[in-house]
Amino acid sequence: MKIIIVGCGKVGTTLAEQLNRENHDIVIIDKNARVINTITERIDVMGVVGNGAVYKVQIEAGIQETDLLIATTNSDELNMLCCLIAKKAGNCRTIARIRNPEYGAEINYIRDELGLSMAINPEMAAALEISRLLRFPSAIKIDTFEKGRIEVLKFLVPNNSVLHNMSVKEVLTKLNCNVLICAIEHGHDVIIPDGNSVMSAGDKISFMASHADASAFFKQVGIDNTTVKTAMLVGGGKITYYLAKILEHTKIKIKILEQDIERCHELSEILPKAMIIHGDASHQDLLIQEGIRDTAAFAALTGFDEENIMLSLYAASQSKAKLITKVNRIAFEDVINSMNLGSVIYPKLITAEIILQYVRAMQNSMGSNVERLYKIVADKAEALEFRVANEPSIVGIPLEKLELKRNLLVAYIIRKGQFISPRGKDTIEEDDRVIVVTTVTGLNDLKDILK
Repeated sequence: MKIIIVGCGKVGTTLAEQLNRENHDIVIIDKNARVINTITERIDVMGVVGNGAVYKVQIEAGIQETDLLIATTNSDELNMLCCLIAKKAGNCRTIARIRNPEYGAEINYIRDELGLSMAINPEMAAALEISRLLRFPSAIKIDTFEKGRIEVLKFLVPNNSVLHNMSVKEVLTKLNCNVLICAIEHGHDVIIPDGNSVMSAGDKISFMASHADASAFFKQVGIDNTTVKTAMLVGGGKITYYLAKILEHTKIKIKILEQDIERCHELSEILPKAMIIHGDASHQDLLIQEGIRDTAAFAALTGFDEENIMLSLYAASQSKAKLITKVNRIAFEDVINSMNLGSVIYPKLITAEIILQYVRAMQNSMGSNVERLYKIVADKAEALEFRVANEPSIVGIPLEKLELKRNLLVAYIIRKGQFISPRGKDTIEEDDRVIVVTTVTGLNDLKDILK
């Protein structure tokens, strides 16, 4: 597909890299010539210097032959204008990043009136992910398939765990747990395991299960997974606001630390159920005074990566709280993930992942049959849901007779609402949906699972 990306900040650049990797024809637009040059020298995309909301600039970028325009500048209004012009000039699909909470209640109206295919709010998306993590605090990352009926959870194998030196097949035989281990991260290596693969303390394990089976698994391996009752949030920005609104209807008691007195007054008015504390969270005495040693969850959500990292490291030294750390810069992801920061939230990556899901879904009408996609490990492993058409090379053939690509696992077959955890004799049939986990990124069609 031909895709135009307006705005080359962190989200725009991440999208350009990932979509280019999947062989789309990418054009980027930004006012800053230096930014355009830097990106076009690094990846094979075309760059146009200019204002993406100007008709002439969009024509130069080839809007009339474009399938999708994505506007990710720092201005909500500019993004909406870019999409409106693109719709008129190129009649293409459009996605706008809209972050201001004032537009939140009107987002459906805005989307319909401007003809947007999607309006994405990075802070809201991050808040939703954090809320899931507070519900399942033992997990580092959570995604869902089939409207939440199947969850993909990632967790860290603790020291002295029964999972240490246990093979994947022993999870069923020894622990009698109905979960599917679908990825093992050992240091920088990611493997799609078979039954003989062995887990170790310190590994990050991704598995699929229903909510009930996931809870039973955590209980069996001795990992406490009680929903948190108290949460301390540092920073009163957009993510904190959205998260507090989401948690208003739960029993979780929220305490927010913010050093801007005017913002404290605003939060007190719009979040009456939360306790707002005015103060600088970088002062250890304040954190201790406000109960960092007793809180069940601690989220560092300020606008500064360094401060968030230091706050989470301090919280880890003072308590056993569920840690959540917001990080904007993604250049040092491997270094950051090696620290004891709990669940690291990258709003920019979450946004890029949601848009990438939409792009894959768009391809359904253009020959692809990917229904849903999740990045399990950044650019190293994916979980995909395929819709099965009448494909003679796959349909009706036992899985044990299919020559599947290496590092690929057929995790579930969904047939008439029933979940099948497939074995070698099972077959994939027309109209099934199939969940595949693989380190082979960029699969677009179910046929791509074959060698």
